[in-house]
Amino acid sequence: MLKKVFVALTLLMAVLAVYLALWPVPVAPVAWVAPAEPGYTGAFAVNDRLASLNMIDLGREEGPEHIAIGPDGMLYTTVASGNILRMRPDGAAQQVFVNTGGRVLGFDFDAAGNLIAADAVKGLLSVSPAKQVSVLADKVGGDPIRYADAVAVARGAGSGGRMYFSDASTRFAPADWGGTFEASVLDIIEQSSTGRILVYDPATKATRIVARGLSFANGVALSTDEKSLFVAETGKYRIWKIDVQARDLDLRAGPVAQASVLFDNLPGYPDNLMRGLDGKIWAGLVKPRNPAVDRMADKPFLRSLSLRLPRAMWPVPKAYGHVMAFTEDGKVVANMQDPTGAYPEATSITETAERLYVQSLHAKGLGWLKRMPAP
Repeated sequence: MLKKVFVALTLLMAVLAVYLALWPVPVAPVAWVAPAEPGYTGAFAVNDRLASLNMIDLGREEGPEHIAIGPDGMLYTTVASGNILRMRPDGAAQQVFVNTGGRVLGFDFDAAGNLIAADAVKGLLSVSPAKQVSVLADKVGGDPIRYADAVAVARGAGSGGRMYFSDASTRFAPADWGGTFEASVLDIIEQSSTGRILVYDPATKATRIVARGLSFANGVALSTDEKSLFVAETGKYRIWKIDVQARDLDLRAGPVAQASVLFDNLPGYPDNLMRGLDGKIWAGLVKPRNPAVDRMADKPFLRSLSLRLPRAMWPVPKAYGHVMAFTEDGKVVANMQDPTGAYPEATSITETAERLYVQSLHAKGLGWLKRMPAP
């Protein structure tokens, strides 16, 4: 009997070993060198300034991923259901403004009051004040835009109202891989750096590539003079500054003449970038660094193996609330944290004269804090 049990266990272990080594996974991991984790020190010293948020109840909705005040003075936010909600700044008079049939992540408003949406399923969209939805761009050079993520609309004289937006991954489309979060995890585990920054010109209706070779291209913000773009590269813990005139830059090998790294080796994964008041830009570090993930950076096989484990065992970092604000020359001017991660996956801050609204991937409500005026 013992011999039979031993044989059965041996066969089971052999089958498990073959499964862990050979079972197909959707990623083809690329080796890279992760910088040594800096920890929460210096400008990112631990605090609890993001804790004890006030909450706006969103009913059955969750995940206010992006928040902005529209030309009509109303607050708009995208949520996980695919709806774009509209409400007063205090959360009253909530209504569904529109549902695009996809999943809008970032958005901005153009000079005509149209809501310009980065829809992770459908591409770059325009939603008129009358709620008419039209597709501005779903391809670039014949190649599909698979994961539109964030958008910033130029408004300055001579800008032509150009719309700069990120295509986070050309490998993993949310429509094909179970949603935006699932697709982002696959892209960051693979590290094939296929994310890109695109620009749509309303005058010519043409879309071109500004830069490519980014590991999950995420948040986008324009500089005050609209000559530069700030771009969050989530998968490699950094924020770039890129010339808006650049054309098809390849950033896989690092900085080039028209693109520099403003923040490198951040203590977490940078997500949305939002223009704030007094010249600052807000960024959310949506998850903290995971030492296990960094240790596997140069071990592609282990990253493939991790996806063969039950999903609960995937190397997804723990919850930790963290947002920062910085100036255009790279000085950190705000650092707000909640080590408990009670408000999950804070993606950035939307700043008004009265409030700081906290964006989130999965929160059940919309968190906010009273804004303290600068001294």
